[in-house]
Amino acid sequence: MINDKIVLITGATDGIGKQTAFDLARKGAKIIVHGRNNQKAEQIASIVSRETGNIHIWGFGADLSTLHQVRDLAEKIGNRFDKIDVLINNAGVFMNEKEQSKDGFELTFAVNHLAHFVLTGLLLELIKKSDYARIINVASMAHASRLDFDNLQGEKHFDGYDAYARSKLCNILFANKLARLLRDTHITANSLHPGVIRTKLLHAGWGGGGSDLENGSKTSVFLADSPDVAGLSGQYFANSRAVSASAVSYDISVQDRLWNLSEELSNFNYSSNTFRI
Repeated sequence: MINDKIVLITGATDGIGKQTAFDLARKGAKIIVHGRNNQKAEQIASIVSRETGNIHIWGFGADLSTLHQVRDLAEKIGNRFDKIDVLINNAGVFMNEKEQSKDGFELTFAVNHLAHFVLTGLLLELIKKSDYARIINVASMAHASRLDFDNLQGEKHFDGYDAYARSKLCNILFANKLARLLRDTHITANSLHPGVIRTKLLHAGWGGGGSDLENGSKTSVFLADSPDVAGLSGQYFANSRAVSASAVSYDISVQDRLWNLSEELSNFNYSSNTFRI
């Protein structure tokens, strides 16, 4: 099904995102490789194209910790493409020490959640133009079981694992809220756990171990490609099947509160599609 579809993968210059780009390129998808900067993104795009024989691979750079660059990325993609068939919000960081983004947000929250919240909103019109229209958030089984809004960005205390777990819960809450908002459209929104995979992020957070990258990309590829999930929305997947996430991820009041706060913090409003930061 993915053949000739346009797929944007954030964080596709390394790890699971890069493997996903290779896998989908081999299936004939047209891949937009996102990386932190243009040079790296274009370099990996060239490698993916050369090794898969797929000529429809492009590289776009943007630092997702800066919302201005998120906006610029969406604008560049909008100027180049007339639709996006699949958006895979894959990029993520694990910070052992608390750091702030240029916009003043805690870095884990900024990159893992807020950037994708804004990017998805900015690209929604392009996604609407696709008759395929899938939004996929790469979360983790390490997602938190509760969301302390008073410590969402480590305001009271910071722990790297807790910050990561909160951001991954945000990924699921965001996908579930999107699914509710888009239920009367043809656009689906789902989230997933990729597995415990040998990546730089795993090494930063847990010190090592994990399975190979080929296993890490399987569920992302399944959600992007499989006809079995056509029309399925608001689901959380692991090992290419729908499973239960933490109970709080289905709490509509928590979804709504996170959504409203994300709009306020980013100064991006989905209904008016304005960007003011």
